[in-house]
Amino acid sequence: MAHKIGSSGSVILSDSAKFDELFWENCNHIEIGEFANREDFLKFMEKNKEKGYSLGIHLPLYRDNSKYDLIQEVSFTTEEAWAQLDAETKFLSGIGVEYVLVHFPYFTERVPGDPSEIIEKGLRKISDIQKKHGIPIVCEPKLGPAKSPVGIDYLDRFPVEVWDKYGIKLCIDIGDYLMAAGNKVMEYLEKWKPYIKVVHLHNVEYHGDKYIWVPVHPGHEADGSHFNVQKVIEFLGGCKEVYFIFEHTPHSKPSQQFVYEGVEWVKKLILINE
Repeated sequence: MAHKIGSSGSVILSDSAKFDELFWENCNHIEIGEFANREDFLKFMEKNKEKGYSLGIHLPLYRDNSKYDLIQEVSFTTEEAWAQLDAETKFLSGIGVEYVLVHFPYFTERVPGDPSEIIEKGLRKISDIQKKHGIPIVCEPKLGPAKSPVGIDYLDRFPVEVWDKYGIKLCIDIGDYLMAAGNKVMEYLEKWKPYIKVVHLHNVEYHGDKYIWVPVHPGHEADGSHFNVQKVIEFLGGCKEVYFIFEHTPHSKPSQQFVYEGVEWVKKLILINE
């Protein structure tokens, strides 16, 4: 396949009353998860069947389930988190989903000893689940609490040759990576280029101690208050067969025109031609 451009359930916070807003005319893919319940999931799947978009599922499938617990307990025990990953992957494996995406590695704090051993142990489990259910699992390294870069830093030190053994692809969230790596972001990304399969596209706006995800847009490049993302997107466009997912949230109330301008800009940067 060529690159694909998609919308994320995050743009409507997976609100079932707004599912129609995910089927953008200039995209052909949707990535969504954290449904309120099974009824909403089935409603979305029926609507997507009518529209014919390709689909990725961002776990957890239901919003009350585990989101960050595969390495350290946050809301569930790690045993519960792994059991859930196995069960949800099994459930999704036969219904036409192109991949499932999971937050990994996610660390709440620095750990004693060698974090690479912890990551490899989890990677081995993810690989086993992927093989068992025959559906690609994509790992998204995440910032920890209070914007902690520890998980992304640990992955940066992880040996590529070890990762390569397990057949797992990566998702790069450009907002998280820019916050974690700053001016070193290209160094962090270069190492993982052959494994990048999904890109989450959003910029960041700070509001006091908090921040929100806003659409990527060419107007942000020189305004002095957003990250410069053009070079990052162009680099990621050089990866092979990537899903580029617009993953901003609705908090800044962007207009559809503003979002679509960002979509067309990204298409030019990654050399997608209609």
